[in-house]
Amino acid sequence: MPSPSKKHILDWPLRVFAVLSFLIGLYLLIGGLWLIFENGSYYYALAGATLLITSTLLYFKQRLGLWLFALLFIGTLGWTVWESGLDYWRWVPRMGVPVTLGFILALLLPSLDISKRASFSLAGAFAVLFVGAFSMAFIPTNWTHNAQTPLAGTSLIKLGEHNGVEDVSDDDWPVYGRDNNASRYSPVTDITSSNVSSLKKVWQYRTKDIPAKRYGAETTPIKIADRLYLCSARNQIIALSAQTGKELWRYNPNIADKDIPYTAACRGVAYYKLPDMNDEAEQQSDDNPALKASLPDAAFCRERIISGTLDGRIIEVDANTGRPCTDFGDNGQVDIKQHMGKTPSGFVAITGVPVVVQGVIITGHQVLDGQKRYAPSGVIKGFDAKTGELRWAWDMVKTDIDTYPSPGETYTRGTPNMWTSATGDNDLGLVYLPMGNSSADYWSSSRKEAEIKYATSLVAINVNTGKPAWSFQTVHKDVWDYDLGSQVSLIDYPSKKGLVRALVLTSKQGEIYILNRETGEALTGVEERKVPTGGVAPEKRASTQPFSTFHTLRKPDLTARDMWGVTMFDQLACRIQFQAASYEGIYTPPTTDQHWIQYPGYNGGSDWGSVAIDPSRGVLIANYNDMPNYNRLVSREEANERGWKPRDEMDHDDGGAEGAGDPQQGTPYAVDVNAGWRLPFTGLLCKQPPYGGIRAINLENGQTLWDRPLGTARNNGPFGIASGLPITIGTPNNGGSVVTKSGLIFIAAATDNLIRAIDINTGETLWQDVLPAGGQANPMLYRENGKSYLVIVAAGHHFMETPPGDYVIAYALDD
Repeated sequence: MPSPSKKHILDWPLRVFAVLSFLIGLYLLIGGLWLIFENGSYYYALAGATLLITSTLLYFKQRLGLWLFALLFIGTLGWTVWESGLDYWRWVPRMGVPVTLGFILALLLPSLDISKRASFSLAGAFAVLFVGAFSMAFIPTNWTHNAQTPLAGTSLIKLGEHNGVEDVSDDDWPVYGRDNNASRYSPVTDITSSNVSSLKKVWQYRTKDIPAKRYGAETTPIKIADRLYLCSARNQIIALSAQTGKELWRYNPNIADKDIPYTAACRGVAYYKLPDMNDEAEQQSDDNPALKASLPDAAFCRERIISGTLDGRIIEVDANTGRPCTDFGDNGQVDIKQHMGKTPSGFVAITGVPVVVQGVIITGHQVLDGQKRYAPSGVIKGFDAKTGELRWAWDMVKTDIDTYPSPGETYTRGTPNMWTSATGDNDLGLVYLPMGNSSADYWSSSRKEAEIKYATSLVAINVNTGKPAWSFQTVHKDVWDYDLGSQVSLIDYPSKKGLVRALVLTSKQGEIYILNRETGEALTGVEERKVPTGGVAPEKRASTQPFSTFHTLRKPDLTARDMWGVTMFDQLACRIQFQAASYEGIYTPPTTDQHWIQYPGYNGGSDWGSVAIDPSRGVLIANYNDMPNYNRLVSREEANERGWKPRDEMDHDDGGAEGAGDPQQGTPYAVDVNAGWRLPFTGLLCKQPPYGGIRAINLENGQTLWDRPLGTARNNGPFGIASGLPITIGTPNNGGSVVTKSGLIFIAAATDNLIRAIDINTGETLWQDVLPAGGQANPMLYRENGKSYLVIVAAGHHFMETPPGDYVIAYALDD
């Protein structure tokens, strides 16, 4: 028998355990009482009080403490079943700590004069329970499979007939969305579900353009004949060999870092071929270098590459040489900022892809959000694709302006802008503009009537007159930054009267609408539903909002049970925040005396990556985010105390996330947006997984065919430490997909730095590869010399916290 002193020494592990569990109990009790004060769950306070008593008894080696712990464990198990059902991710924070404490306590049972055999047996049981529970994390959850994917060739859906792409080769990818319908549908058939696992990297190119901060090129190349054309993060235009990836030429517009808005994004370039060049003269010049050198620049610029820049220019260069087209604007460029008034660096940037419709270039621009109520104008302009002459300007407030404002005046400041990519309709002579919001996204009381009408709307503009043909609004009096980010896709949609010229519109809230693209009339159900009112400036809130009855990517409203964490400690913190916040479901109005929850957040639903459409099967592929924001309007006095100023008045630029301390100068309130709703200590999101997914939808009836989380935890973890675990949690994702005629979906987008091939019939991943940087861009496919290539730009993304890069990577099957 050990001596009393030796026995006392052996007791110290139990007492250390008792002290630690006492501290845990104290945290749960204090936090639990706070949660009760906020009308939340009683469990945490009860569990904390029980653990305090248990710990005290164990410290003094009272076996009653062991039985109280057993009672607490059983009670926690019952509460978990009641709150969570069979939802695996809800079990993680609720049972992780009790199982861990139970395992340690079981090992310490000999200190309570219980046999080692019983101790090891019980500890083994807890270990098996822990390992089994952890192993379940590797089994994908939150997958649904509701219906069979239609067979190829059975759909009545068609892409927009012709639309100016009838002469495009199936081997090419001539525009940002693959075709002028923005379908992101590739006719490639030789890469199939049976051989896709053999895809290998065949070449890699580096742009050598990586901004130190605000990186995230988001680029999708285009392919014309035997060349790829793309732009780098700071708008360098590059031509590559489609077969080898070798650089053929490069044009540098010399963008300064001060001109980068929230992200150094250049999503792509456009191609334009002049219709009136003399073919014979061009052929002769190709055969005679001396003659070619003597011809004017316009002869070299029959085929042109068009790009927007982060400092607000449209640039045209010759597709063969990269030399500026001197007959376009001022030596190959036009400045869209003219007549906008004061435009500080970074405030006006072209991040979307220019579109050419019937010889007119249309490009919107990003206006730096959250800085000033009367920021530069969101005016939309149309330029002659050959000369750069301003054909028209659409200022939604000053409708009398056809091109330039009167001398001494500017286009209306602070109006909604179009920062994403438009879709051109060559058949109808229309361009469809997904519009954003007025400056100062979270304050609407000073907006003019036209701003209220056109903000967060799809506007169809006549490319010959610059006047609106129709508009369709997705949010009334938007104060949630729900601007339209997705490029619309053009289809011919079956109706009782036959095929109707239609378009597919998706929103950040997850709503999917199908509209008649001639009239803007909804072809599928839309209903106005009552939404919460109140908050700040309640008289300005709309009492109803439009909802699609056809389909929505939006998930049910959040509840306290959806609050999450790796442990019950951070879960408790999130539950307290949830209970203390204002939340009445979607469209909860902004508040200043407390935080309000915005769900989906401004990165929710469908964003600039847009959707892909397989017309042969009639299937729409949509990847989406499923995250809330945790926001508060901040009084002007508090904002001033914190030093929140517009960027042009700051001494330095920290490069933070959009909305995180935006001053909204010229309104009564600044805004503080916690994008994704993350805890400041761990950096983890407060909502339980999944945080993003991908879904296949039957376009003929709106039915979900299958839905699955997109992204693993390999690059995510607490405190910003990558876990390296291939657990499918569904991560935030930006960038879209491409779908092939052979039935494959290629997508990167997620924060795990993987590019995947997914079976369109089942949603299963058939192939994947690790990218050297974040793949926040849309991939593209093409054929060259009889071989198909998959290309992705991996440049990373500061907002998504994926590693930066400058890679253009091509995959192909073995020869």
